[in-house]
Amino acid sequence: MSGAECVPVVNEVTLTGVQSVSELRLDRYVMPAANLGPASPLVPLWYDTADLVKPREPRNGLTEEDVKYYGYGYHHGCLPYFVQDSYDRGRTPRSFRTAVLENDVLRATFLLELGGRLWSLYHKPTKRELLHVNPVFQPANLALRNAWISGGVEWNFCWIGHTPFTCDRIFAARTQTDGGTPVLRMWEYERVRQMAFQIDAYLPDGSPVLFVRVRLANLDDRTVPVYWWSNIAVPERPDVRVIVPANGSHQWAPGALELHPYPCDNGRDYSYPTNAPHSGDRFFRIEKGDYPWIASIGGDGMGFFQSSTSRLIGRKLWVFGQNPGGRRWQDFLNTPGHPYIEIQGGLARTQGECLPLPPKTEWEWLEAYGSVETDAKVVHGDDWSAVRRETQRAVDKSITFEQIEQELVRSRKMAQRPPQEMIQTASGWGALENYRRAKAGRNSFAPCSLPFPQETMGEEQAPWRELLDAGVLPETPVSQMPVSWMIQDEWREMLEKSVQSGKSDHWLGCLHLGVMYLGGQWDFDKARAAWQKSIAHKPNAWAYRMLAALANHTGNPAEAAELYPKAVELAPDNQRLVIECGRSLVEAGKAAEWLKIVDTLPASVRAHGHVKVYEAKAAVVVDDLDRAGRVLTEPFELVEVREGETVSVQTWFAYQEKRIAKAEGIPITEALSERVRKECPPPKHLDFRL
Repeated sequence: MSGAECVPVVNEVTLTGVQSVSELRLDRYVMPAANLGPASPLVPLWYDTADLVKPREPRNGLTEEDVKYYGYGYHHGCLPYFVQDSYDRGRTPRSFRTAVLENDVLRATFLLELGGRLWSLYHKPTKRELLHVNPVFQPANLALRNAWISGGVEWNFCWIGHTPFTCDRIFAARTQTDGGTPVLRMWEYERVRQMAFQIDAYLPDGSPVLFVRVRLANLDDRTVPVYWWSNIAVPERPDVRVIVPANGSHQWAPGALELHPYPCDNGRDYSYPTNAPHSGDRFFRIEKGDYPWIASIGGDGMGFFQSSTSRLIGRKLWVFGQNPGGRRWQDFLNTPGHPYIEIQGGLARTQGECLPLPPKTEWEWLEAYGSVETDAKVVHGDDWSAVRRETQRAVDKSITFEQIEQELVRSRKMAQRPPQEMIQTASGWGALENYRRAKAGRNSFAPCSLPFPQETMGEEQAPWRELLDAGVLPETPVSQMPVSWMIQDEWREMLEKSVQSGKSDHWLGCLHLGVMYLGGQWDFDKARAAWQKSIAHKPNAWAYRMLAALANHTGNPAEAAELYPKAVELAPDNQRLVIECGRSLVEAGKAAEWLKIVDTLPASVRAHGHVKVYEAKAAVVVDDLDRAGRVLTEPFELVEVREGETVSVQTWFAYQEKRIAKAEGIPITEALSERVRKECPPPKHLDFRL
């Protein structure tokens, strides 16, 4: 079926049944919000998190089957997406567009401009919020594209990590079930997997659960690695216990995946998340054929649960831990006094793997979200079998395994119909892909339940549409950043032909080819040659930066340290570029050269938290301890600090070691390092250790 046929049609389907009194309405939600800022084309070309998906040895009763897909489907970096790294921490009231589903039991609020995130699930009979509702919109550097927010339920589809849509609009529309219940449909085209995801959320009259129906349809003749985790934030309190129908959990270890007992492990009951001293994941081993669910239950026996049909077999608990860094992250992502944990449901056992979706195949499942009421004495008792049985009884009271499986089948026709009324449009990438396929005589990548209107194509798609229609990628001034990237093979082949013919043989055409060779083929030699040719056409900051980043990755820091200053000279206002330059020069032993560059930077760039960190680190290296002390002790915000990043803390310790050694006339030894860590704790604004 061609893309032209997949258009939203109002009242195309005549539905039967009694008119529902459950409601779907559009509304606004106001909260203090940081400014997200514009996206940047200076994407990270790879992530350190690649270590998480290296082959793992199965231990403690696990088998080769348990690690069969470990690392499968990993995608380096976030190309072709831009990074969202321009946010700040200056929060002002902002109104967000929402869709609200409501019946007489529950009220569910979705943030349509933030990946369709389920932000709130309010239980009306007990007047309780079931989720952790973040009091602010505050992005932080935890997602594939950098910007990530905590709170509610995030829908993670694509490859290993948080979805690229977590801080983006997605498509949304109204439809309804055969019985007349209103349905909120949300979807988007994912450019790496080249397929779309579909979410249908609905609240039937009197239903104690919110239904979230997910559909992944692979219409092509290729196998697609797919990844899905529904990431649920719930409050963290000492009395909250996380209960699952499992006695063990998969946990990552160096070079291995291990099976650990649950809830008690090494004398500690980890089902109470505040018992965990450090951050970490527990991926629960729910056996095939068992009803998959997870619940967080307070000391009064009241709580929240999520359950699903059998395909969504994975369940997970994430905690930040109780150490100072973990507490700092809680405050950094929220505001003080709003700690939370994450309980999740996924397609695979762990988040270190994707699963192969075969050609011409679709996967679908149904999730249920609701309140759970249990006997507090039983669920907080020491008999884990009794705890499980009591929680299972309470979950079954809302919806049983048989009932949710039946509802999945009953709702299938609804999920296959086109929506009735478009509520919100999103990016034009799905429309462009359907346009390309139509010109090539190919079918749409998405079923007709998911329309991608041609009018959604805009500035980001314009140069690629011109390449498709006229065979030319238009050239722009070198001072202008590229408006988008593309890594898909079909577009690379088009651009190669255009460059070879001379039509697109210019700095921008060669820059894009290099990105395609790297992001699409992981071919370093071709990427390097293309970027060198781009500079030969016209020196530009973007190709210099790509070459520098590649040099660092391939073990040539000296070359990177030569290239980064050239890029900064051409684009001194680009904060990400300046930060990368500072890191590269300091690590290459050119701290003094970096400090000279810092002195010439615009004040707005020099004030950036990470610029300050690398200024301080360089000052420590050259023994300018007065400068290092001034920079480190004056509080500043590390707005973009990455999860697991420790450079600020290590710089603080290195400064203190040199300061004490100089003051006392002693050498820096292991004993001094231990003393510094005891006597000189890092200031709060520097400490994000997990």
